[in-house]
Amino acid sequence: MFTPAFCTVKLSIANQTATIAVQPVPCRFMSLSAPATISPTITHIIFDLDGLLLNTEHLHAQVIQDIADRYGKTYTPAAKAKVVGKRALESSQALVDALGLPMTGDACRIERHQRMRRVYPSTKLMPGAERITQHFHHNGVPMAIATSSHDENFQLKTAHHQSWLQQFNLIVKGDDPALQRGKPAPDIFLLVAQRLAVEPQHCLVFEDSPAGVAAARSAGMSVVAVPDPDLDPVLFQAADQVLPSLNAFEPETWSLSPFTVMA
Repeated sequence: MFTPAFCTVKLSIANQTATIAVQPVPCRFMSLSAPATISPTITHIIFDLDGLLLNTEHLHAQVIQDIADRYGKTYTPAAKAKVVGKRALESSQALVDALGLPMTGDACRIERHQRMRRVYPSTKLMPGAERITQHFHHNGVPMAIATSSHDENFQLKTAHHQSWLQQFNLIVKGDDPALQRGKPAPDIFLLVAQRLAVEPQHCLVFEDSPAGVAAARSAGMSVVAVPDPDLDPVLFQAADQVLPSLNAFEPETWSLSPFTVMA
């Protein structure tokens, strides 16, 4: 994480002078332009999928609120922070616990899945997603997707994005047999690094959820967070960089080739 630098201020009060250290308060989106001393060298890029590359989070939110309405509950930002980024059963159990729903986590998962099946085909790329992935692809930077989505859901939501997916060197999904734990555990990111034959410290992860940021940091990777606007930015303090959208990313910040096409 980038830590705001201290500065010194000299005060004069009643003919007395004193020098104090003042630390600036970070703004909502930190480090839009990071220091030039970022290390280590980044050679591989890993993306989350939902809410970062695909605009699925508002669909999930609507489905969840429809379920919550049945019990007079509201899907609050605080509840959302506990749900997003996790695998289906884990996120459904977190939802049941956060809202106090009178159902099991598995029953919630099944109902969410049935409802989402009908809306997944309407997913679109998030702003900046096509530009940033094309840029890395054209510059020969290996890319992977590390998503908590199970294979069936992944196929539904990406059915009309197949040509775009061809840019990725690897896709690891939440039901991969090699995965023991989902985000916020680091397993999925470590598995990606293993399969790409790259050391974790050379990977830059893009995430939109607190669970995803925690997972990437635990894996020893650098992280750029593009938070859901409903979530408290304090939840993303562990990220190295926090941006309002993928369009705000500047590759040269990480010693990568700059964009040739403006956002």
